Amino acid sequence: MAGMLENKITLVTGGSTGIGRATALILAREGATVVIADLQDEEGANTVSQITAAGGTAEYHHVDVANYDAVSALMQHIERTHGGLDGAFNNAGIEGPTAKVLEYSVEQWERVQRVNLTGVFICIKCEVELMLKRERPASIVSTASAAGLIGIPGASSYNASKHGVVGMTKCAALDFSKKKIRVNAVCPGIIKTPMLEHMAELTGTSLETYAAQEPVGRLGEPREIGDTVAFLLSEDASFITGVALPVDGGWTAL
Repeated sequence: MAGMLENKITLVTGGSTGIGRATALILAREGATVVIADLQDEEGANTVSQITAAGGTAEYHHVDVANYDAVSALMQHIERTHGGLDGAFNNAGIEGPTAKVLEYSVEQWERVQRVNLTGVFICIKCEVELMLKRERPASIVSTASAAGLIGIPGASSYNASKHGVVGMTKCAALDFSKKKIRVNAVCPGIIKTPMLEHMAELTGTSLETYAAQEPVGRLGEPREIGDTVAFLLSEDASFITGVALPVDGGWTAL
């Protein structure tokens, strides 16, 4: 039985670990050729190995999503090698420091915005330019966050960047709705990832404490985000665009 992304060329940024890796594995399982872009080369190669061991097709590229020239060069490679791009998951991002607004430096603010917001803008811009060349349906999903829908104390830059991704998603969806390109975002809640584990270590907060914040009483799994992304990238979601979809165990319903 063919997967829902059979013969599709898909890009996953930040695909070396966590949500990105889980999603890359799921997209490959559903029949997509997966192009992974990240800065963690060893982990990226590990993701590719896991995909190929399971019978899928994937490749890894060292790319800084905040560098327009690097992202543009990757699009050129995808066009030369694969003929075009059918789907993209813009997932690369950083958490930034946990600090109140008055304690946040301008440099810290700008670094988070550069990766989390400008990086997504650059990717969408370059992806759409390539997708438009083939005049056929395509889909883009970006990682926002439940923090892009609500406020969280001590995370001003991260929250602002994710709110920005939500706004940009809606605008891009309207910009390209007549061009058969759908643009959506996923808004994960508290997911068991290396990023969360790093935050827990820095703040001295246990994973159990984080889990208790979720109405469902547990942390989300990366594969649960990956399954949602795969759906949004597929033709099964052909009438869905401009959505910032919470996948958060009910957190934003509180």
